[in-house]
Amino acid sequence: MSDNVQRPRPITISETLPLGKDPQAVRQRIEAMELVLERSFVIPGINRPVGLDAIIGLVPVVGDVIAMAMGAYIVWEARNLDMPKWKLLRMAGNVAFDSAVGAVPMVGDLFDFLFRSNTRNLRIVKKHLDKHHPESRVIEQ
Repeated sequence: MSDNVQRPRPITISETLPLGKDPQAVRQRIEAMELVLERSFVIPGINRPVGLDAIIGLVPVVGDVIAMAMGAYIVWEARNLDMPKWKLLRMAGNVAFDSAVGAVPMVGDLFDFLFRSNTRNLRIVKKHLDKHHPESRVIEQ
C-alpha cells in the first residue's frame, strides 16, 4: 500500500516572523519575544499570564543569565530602529534591574513574576514606532 497522501509542510520561523530591519518587521519580532518571555501561558486558578522569564528564572544563575540575554535581544532589536540612546539606556536599565533583583534567591523569583521588564520595553518601542513610524501599527483584533 503506497502512501500518496500529501502531508502538510512544517511552518518555519522565517515564514511566521518577518526578517529585515524595517520597522514593521522589528515590531513583530519584539512583540513575539515579549509574548514568549512574559505571557506564554496562564497559571490555572489565578489566571495570571506567565512566560519564560519567570520560569527559567527559577534555575539559579544560568536561568537569570539566559533571561537577561533574551531581554537584551529586545534592546538590540530596538537599536535597529535607530531609537534615541536615552530610550535604549532606559530599556537596558529595565533589563539590568530585572536581572539584578531576579538573581536574589526566592525574593527574585517573586519579583520576576511581578515586574515585567520586557513588557515595559515593548511599551517604549511601541510608543516610539507609533510616533515615528505610524505605518508599522497593527490593528489588534
